[in-house]
Amino acid sequence: MPVDEALFKRLAETPGVPGREEQVRRLVREELTPLVDEVRVDALGNVIGTKRGRADVRVMIAAHMDEIGFLVRYIDERGFLRLQPLGGGMGPLQMNAQRVLVHSDSGASLRGALQLGRTQGPPQPGETPSLPRQDEFFVDLGLPAEAVREAVRVGDFVTMDRGFERAGDCYLSKAIDDRVGLLVMLEALRALRGHEATIYAVATVQEEVGLRGAGVSGYALEPTVMIAVDDSPARDYPGNPPESSITRLGGGAAIKIMDGSLICNPRLVRHFRDIAEREEIPHQLEILPFGGTDAGAVQRQRGGVAAITLSIPCRYTHTVNEMASVSDVQACVDLLARYLEEAHTGDYAL
Repeated sequence: MPVDEALFKRLAETPGVPGREEQVRRLVREELTPLVDEVRVDALGNVIGTKRGRADVRVMIAAHMDEIGFLVRYIDERGFLRLQPLGGGMGPLQMNAQRVLVHSDSGASLRGALQLGRTQGPPQPGETPSLPRQDEFFVDLGLPAEAVREAVRVGDFVTMDRGFERAGDCYLSKAIDDRVGLLVMLEALRALRGHEATIYAVATVQEEVGLRGAGVSGYALEPTVMIAVDDSPARDYPGNPPESSITRLGGGAAIKIMDGSLICNPRLVRHFRDIAEREEIPHQLEILPFGGTDAGAVQRQRGGVAAITLSIPCRYTHTVNEMASVSDVQACVDLLARYLEEAHTGDYAL
């Protein structure tokens, strides 16, 4: 069954940066409740849905709710805002002349222009223009300074102002990282035909600032298997040689072998591959030489956990034009659902 694109749009467009995931949390909790036996929120803000099963096989699925963004760190005498990046923010080359939304505690959102605070002109002969820095950018809300100071406070959070759309055979939006993982987790639970394992479906917080939510929830839940569901770079576009593409749009679900945070359990990788081959689910193998996912935090909990990441290939990550293939998203839903149905049969001892 095709994924719910209306839900994907709601997930992608709902704002939530690290530590300020409350709006996404409400949406996820609403969608998760009918799919599991119990839903709760822990002290850090992770949403944990439990689908009861065997006590000896406990599978944790994690997809993070937070998106890259900013906090307001300073309001100057003219009403212009300076920003503190969260999760690295966005690369300076992708920031200039974008629009943002400033979200206040009252629930109001103000639209503003994100601009570079230096005069830009044509380079002079022999001059090498310097690249912009994140701290050179400001937000112009188009309001008098007094009105800005009444509406905005230091600590208010800021997200990119770009909506969810279909572009050809792909989805295009800000925050596909990792609202697509939340979608895959929810749709896989909906597609389950049965299960024996206990399943913990966890929408995690603060992944973009150090896998913090997953570390807390994984420690508390003590899973025997950990599956992170996250996007992974697809560098299959001009300017990158084929060997550095990492994943490829349209190539199917990406079964991770390693990234900068973990080396996936090889027997768990094999189990995912066997299911994909048997069920004829399009798939590819992924090695990411940097970065990390929630699986990296949980793998090292207590005495160690068999862990893997199921990746959705995504072009232009950490920009306002993140792009994922419709068919790849469906392949990830199918593969995760089929795995959960037989998770109890796995032996991942090394």
